[in-house]
Amino acid sequence: MSDAELVLRSTRVITPEGTRAASVAVAAGKITAVLPYDTEVPSGARLEDFGDDVLLPGLVDTHVHVNDPGRTEWEGFWTATRAAAAGGITTLIDMPLNSLPPTTTVAGLRTKQDVARSRAHVDVGFWGGALPGNVQDLQPLHDAGVFGFKAFLSPSGVEEFPELDQEQLARSLAEIAGFGGLLIVHAEDPHHLAAAPQKSGRKYADFLASRPRDAEDTAIENLVAQAKRLDARVHVLHLSSSDALPLIAAARADGVRLTVETCPHYLTLTAEEVPDGASEFKCCPPIREAANQDLLWQALADGTIDCVVTDHSPSTADLKTDDFATAWGGISGLQLSLSAVWTEARRRGHGLEDVVRWMSSRTAELVGLSGRKGAVAVGHDADFAVFAPDETFTVDPAALQHRNRVTAYAGRTLDGVVKSTWLRGERIVVDGEFTDPKGHLLTRTT
Repeated sequence: MSDAELVLRSTRVITPEGTRAASVAVAAGKITAVLPYDTEVPSGARLEDFGDDVLLPGLVDTHVHVNDPGRTEWEGFWTATRAAAAGGITTLIDMPLNSLPPTTTVAGLRTKQDVARSRAHVDVGFWGGALPGNVQDLQPLHDAGVFGFKAFLSPSGVEEFPELDQEQLARSLAEIAGFGGLLIVHAEDPHHLAAAPQKSGRKYADFLASRPRDAEDTAIENLVAQAKRLDARVHVLHLSSSDALPLIAAARADGVRLTVETCPHYLTLTAEEVPDGASEFKCCPPIREAANQDLLWQALADGTIDCVVTDHSPSTADLKTDDFATAWGGISGLQLSLSAVWTEARRRGHGLEDVVRWMSSRTAELVGLSGRKGAVAVGHDADFAVFAPDETFTVDPAALQHRNRVTAYAGRTLDGVVKSTWLRGERIVVDGEFTDPKGHLLTRTT
């Protein structure tokens, strides 16, 4: 490591080959060597020794709603990426909706990139959107570097991003498959949702009944059929229904190119504990029962579910009313996702290597960044989180970095503290202190 500018050392470095004591050499923002712990540091290189704190690859969160521009009062690139950095996330991929304009044309993408460029504390890429009327925009967006395309099969909650019916889904998916792209899908069937009982009010049980599991199951079944027919690559967003797991496993066994994510709130929160009127817990699809959660964890363990992402989807506090029917649905979790998942994972017998696989390496693979992100390995960007897994903290909303400090995790005691976060070999946050924004804008081809 004679060319090293920086050496990061820990007794516990999580690498693709396992956890070991190591010295990680960095030059020009890249990892140049992963060497034995006691390797001599070359003259001129700076040494950072983290002792027994864990050095792990920066997390890659592929499901974040930044909402900027247009609904910046809900969230923005400055605040969202600070929250990400504070939570050990060094790369995020921004969803195409809730911003104005949505990322459904190249012009919309350029507008969003212009807003993000000077405000990103971590690296940021972008999803495009598939709408009923924009099939002609999909190839240009792909060529402009979006990582794939988001579609809804039921109403999205914002009028400028309408859902696809089955015919429109087929048309968009055929176009995307033709150029080798990826379609990521909010899979809830609108007919099942319309048939479910709809009640306004404070009772979480009523809201849960309004978003039944069979809405997810049917939507996934239809998506699988379309993907199989077209030999298309598809990804199921924020899976909450464990009833869909056998269908997913069977589709993969049948050769369907299908991947699946779930979210920290489905893995750590349960319907039984949601207080009536507490719409900070509202999301779509909903947080379900503890028995359902157990099956999601089992599916993570056996690989039926590929990865864990936040679906960070904040709003202004006034939209989180105590009426579950009308409150904005979305969980704000960027800063807390690593600790929340680790808290429950260790209780269930999983290790930090598992968490890194679900939240970093597999998410990087999903969006084609596995050669650059998601691993402490030679040639990768020198993106790291320094994590103290045995320390605990109690969630104080006032300490959170996202714009509107509403959180379903308020008052919970979580395991694991992010001590510092590094982006391409530069420390961007330590003990709550941030540098100026150093994030790059990422595209699928660069």
